[in-house]
This record gives sequence, C-alpha cells and structure tokens, in this order.
Amino acid sequence: MDSEFVSTHRDRMLRELTEWLAIPSVSALPSHAADCRRAAVWLSDELRRLGFPVVDLVEGDGLPVVWAESTPVAGAPTLLIYGHYDVQPPDPLEDWTTPPFEPTERDGKLFGRGTADDKGQIYCLLKACEKASAGRGHPPINLRLVIEGEEESGGHVIQNLLHADPSRLDADAVLVCDMSYFAPGLPAVYTALRGMCYAEIHVRTLQRDLHSGTYGGVAPNALETLARMLAELKTEDGEVRIPKLYKWVEPPAPSEVQAWKKLPFDKKAFLEHEITGRAITGLRKFSIFERTWALPTFEVHGIRGGFTGDGAKTVIPATAMAKVSLRLVPGQSFERVARALTRAVEDVAPDWADVEVRIIHGADPVQVDVTHPAFALLDQAFEERVGKGTVAVRAGGSIPVVLDLGKGGAPVILTGIGLPDDGLHSPNEKLDLQQLWDGIDVFARFFELFAGLQATASND
Repeated sequence: MDSEFVSTHRDRMLRELTEWLAIPSVSALPSHAADCRRAAVWLSDELRRLGFPVVDLVEGDGLPVVWAESTPVAGAPTLLIYGHYDVQPPDPLEDWTTPPFEPTERDGKLFGRGTADDKGQIYCLLKACEKASAGRGHPPINLRLVIEGEEESGGHVIQNLLHADPSRLDADAVLVCDMSYFAPGLPAVYTALRGMCYAEIHVRTLQRDLHSGTYGGVAPNALETLARMLAELKTEDGEVRIPKLYKWVEPPAPSEVQAWKKLPFDKKAFLEHEITGRAITGLRKFSIFERTWALPTFEVHGIRGGFTGDGAKTVIPATAMAKVSLRLVPGQSFERVARALTRAVEDVAPDWADVEVRIIHGADPVQVDVTHPAFALLDQAFEERVGKGTVAVRAGGSIPVVLDLGKGGAPVILTGIGLPDDGLHSPNEKLDLQQLWDGIDVFARFFELFAGLQATASND
C-alpha cells in the first residue's frame, strides 16, 4: 500500500515527471544541446522549489553539471547523490508504440525515453527528499547532488569538476540510483560495474566509390572488408579474439559464483522478456551471470558505408565505418584494452586497406565493497518498505564517473528502482509506476536511517 505522501501527491508528481521527460535531452546529438540545458534548468528549478539553498549550473567544455546542497544540519552525515539528466537517442523511432518524448501511461507503466535511465530515478530521490523534509523544511541529513548531462555520450565536464575541486567528494556515502532490482520484488545493490572501451573502426579500400558493374569482381569493397574484419575479431561462439584480453581478467571468487547460483533465475523468461530473441549466445561453458557480469564483451553497434537510402544505387563503397565497444571487467584497464583493440584491428586488416581505430571514450571497471554500515541501512529501508532486503549482484553496464565518485574515500552505493525488462537504451523504455511510488518511500526512509550514522565528512 502506498504511503500517505504518495497517495496525496501522486497526480502532481506524475505531471512533474512527465514534464521533465518530455524534454528531449539527448546528449549524443549536438542538435539537442539546447534541450539538454532545458532539462538541467528544469532540475535546478525543482531543487530550488524543494528548498535547496545552493543550486548551481556548473559550466565546462560541454553540457552543464547541476550541483546542489541542502540546508546544513550540524553533526548530521553527508550523502552525495549522483545521477544524469541526459538520455540515449530514441532511434529507431518506428519501433516506439507512443512517441519517446510524449510520456504515456499504460497498464501502470510510464513509457518514454529516460523513464528508467535516469530521469525517473533521479525524480524518485527528489520526491524522497521532499517526503523526508516534511515537518522540518529540509532533509534530516546533509544532501549534495551532482547531476551530469553527458553520461550517455562520454563527456568529461563532471570529471573535470571533481578533479578541480575534490572537496565536493567530502561525504559519508555516495548514492547512485541508476540501477534496477535483480528481479521483480527483489531489490539489489551492486558490487561491480563493467568498464567500457568505445571506438570507431574506419576502413578505406578505394579513392572513390565505383560502378559495381564495371568493377565488380576486381575492386575491394570497403563494407565487405570491414565485415570480414569484424568477424575475425569475434567468433560465432562469442570468443573475442583480442590478444591477452582474457589473460587480464580477474575471475570472481568461488564464493561469489556460488552466491549467483542461488539467485532466482528463469532462463525461459529471461530469453522471452529481456533478450526478446530466439537464442542466448556467447561462451557456453560459462553461466549467463558470468557472461554478463564477469567476462569482457565485444559488440558492433552500427555500420555505415555505401548506399542505404530508398531505391537502388549500384556502387562498390570506398569507405566503411563500424561503431564498436568492449565491456571490461576487473583486471582490465581502458587504456590497455584500447591499445590491444587497435593492434588487433591492424592485424586483421588486409594489406590493401587503410584502417584507423578512433577511441571515442571509455572507463575502467569498478568493484565496490558493500560492508560499510550505509549498505545495511539501505537493506533495512527496503525490508521495511517493500518487504524484501537487497541481494548483492554485479552489473554488466558501465557508469564512467563511479571511480571518481569513490576517490574521496566514501563508499559508493549502486542501487535503483528499475526492473530488468525496462528496456534501457531501447524503444518503449518504461518505468513501472509502483516501483517509483515504492522507491520514494524506501529512500525517504533511508535518509531517516542514514541520519543516525556517525558523520565523518566535513560539513563546512
């Protein structure tokens, strides 16, 4: 049953969230830079409405970071909250049931880009703050928020901000609410995130496109060349053929693997509702959890070259490009893997092709120690409000700034209110509204419990 706060303010909160989600803050597309700033301003205005006396738009070489500080509470611990207001591009648009930036409620779910990643989750924390502030005018702890606008596009404004002013990391704990439950009804905290190496592979085989009738059969085709190279880099069985890539992997402890085996898991439901395909691929001698949490990957995200418009044009393309990424696990570093990828691409390139690897962005993998008392308090909050404590799992995704957030010495709590089938980065992304309403109650309770933690950070 929803709390009185949620029941009273449900309609108003849904209107507010819908308004924010309707702003197409796609950081990867320069044409949406103004929209990203509108989203940052909307968030700033909401924080001021909630009574935060310090709210700043911190500028840099890219999109601004929203920084906010709540009314100081002497002697209370400090919680630093991280999130991002930017969202992924919505393509392919034709696969959306309703427009991505016209948030629509269907069957108790809110559909739209950013509902789960990450606007909806940030909004959940804002409303938890509002609930926890009732009766006193401010939250019972010292809250700091650092919300960036480039998480989905690899920008560096937030890293530059934290490097230039490390005091912003003075906190007793860091909360990142950008994750999901392990399964419906089963909240999670995350012990590891995979890192990232994102790159473009450019191939040129000719000085210009050629007529496929006149030169077909003798002229090297850039798209075909690129396709063969990509096939050399990853076998049909899922083995990534980059020298030393697996040698660098630090395998999970046997106790961690055993704990994963005890997690509830329905392979058929996973295939139908999350994979949404007809097969689960990859290194079959490893479990699905090991493949998605503890092993590196190589994926092709898009290929460009030749003619892709309507109708027919018979050309042999001179150039082709593929966007690719590797997810990295403990033991691997972004810089070392980037060098290895570059060498591997050069090794599989034929002598008659000019090849260039452009590294776009990346981050090292993250491991988190979940023994800090703050994790027990979060577990208690979930137990009290939704009837289940948290399970410790890993994540296959990446949040590049997490390493920086932990450099001040505070534990980084990775959790969230999403569900595995929310469709992050996909058409018809959604957030189950009951997850939002429950999350508001959970995190408001967490703030109250956290207030009893002994403060160690400076609150000056």
